[in-house]
Amino acid sequence: MARNVMLRRLGAAALAAGAVTALVSAPAVAAPSGTWRADLSTVDDDDVNVRSEGGTLTLADAAWHRTALVTSGSEGRLLLAEHPLDGPASRVTAEVAADTPTGTAVEVDVRGRTGADDWTEWTPAGQGAATFGTPVGAVQVRISLSSTTDGVRPTVRDVRLSADTAPQTDAATAAAPLTYKVYGTREGLIGGTTANGHKIVARDHFVSFPSGRSLSPKGTGNYTARVCRTDNSRCEYAPVWEVGPWNEQDDYWNPASKRQKFKDLPQGRPEAQAAYQNGYNGGKSGLGTKVQNPAGIDLADGVFWDGLKLSDNAWVNVTYLWTGSGPTGVVTTAGDPMNVRAGASTSAAVKGLAANHAKVTIECYVVGDSVTGKFGTSRIWDRIGPGHYVSDTYLKTGSNSPVAPKCS
Repeated sequence: MARNVMLRRLGAAALAAGAVTALVSAPAVAAPSGTWRADLSTVDDDDVNVRSEGGTLTLADAAWHRTALVTSGSEGRLLLAEHPLDGPASRVTAEVAADTPTGTAVEVDVRGRTGADDWTEWTPAGQGAATFGTPVGAVQVRISLSSTTDGVRPTVRDVRLSADTAPQTDAATAAAPLTYKVYGTREGLIGGTTANGHKIVARDHFVSFPSGRSLSPKGTGNYTARVCRTDNSRCEYAPVWEVGPWNEQDDYWNPASKRQKFKDLPQGRPEAQAAYQNGYNGGKSGLGTKVQNPAGIDLADGVFWDGLKLSDNAWVNVTYLWTGSGPTGVVTTAGDPMNVRAGASTSAAVKGLAANHAKVTIECYVVGDSVTGKFGTSRIWDRIGPGHYVSDTYLKTGSNSPVAPKCS
């Protein structure tokens, strides 16, 4: 287990400790797509350890420790409903009014909808504007609160947001998603709570990256990874439901122009790996803890033992599926993961698992064995990776017909 983080700060772009202020970014706007105020009064099951008091937002329990590895302080998160814009926009700016006693922070991240179930990564909007690589028609806002001391709470009084267009500096998303070889460690922490509010159970199926930019809301797989043994003999497709290991602002899969921190490291190299192998940052994580292994991903126990059939921490090949493009489907089962097979047959070799809620890319389809699944009976099988096939009857695609071309 690679979790030796005593302090967990969620998201990015925190208000300076001790400030009682409003952060205002005021770049010249063009083609406004609307302004609005965040609803701080509604808290539901998608939110984690926050409460509303007279229209202000604060921590519900100022001494709540999400896992046993956190021994002081508290954290919480409010996930707002999707907000449709008046028109396409590529930039969102947040103005935050908050009381942040010393040792506390408030962070605002936004993401934009780019398709029916496609989103940009979460991007900080509280200090400077969040800029997307492509225009979006709707956005979602996430407000994170944290404290390093039991009993001390930050309070958010108001969050005002505005959307407009901005010059596009990011390159278009590549057709193929990024893949890197990183060190994987077992998550464990059964009974704990993930960063998106999921209660960890035995043999669970999710993964964790050291950045909140790829955190899927609870019960979704907007951000999903394909994790494989280095010989690709076993793989699992699993949603990202947690933040860590070692860092919380290390989106190492992004290029330096987008990477939140550690921009001097090569793309694809986690900060923990550089710290452990090369003494980067004095051998410490971004949170100041001594790095004990080079982990760039945590694997829930079901992924670790059942999906990959690992017996110890190991190097794995990770594909960050949301960084690619193409038709997609969401794995929809009764809860258990489904088998990924080597061919379009229920007797074909099992190559791994696809977890419930995982959002997978559909490369093409073939006709194979008839299967009755969540969405009826069909002989259509979708190829979701190299030599990886699943029945179309367990993929929510938004269509009764194949959404990808026939495999050649």
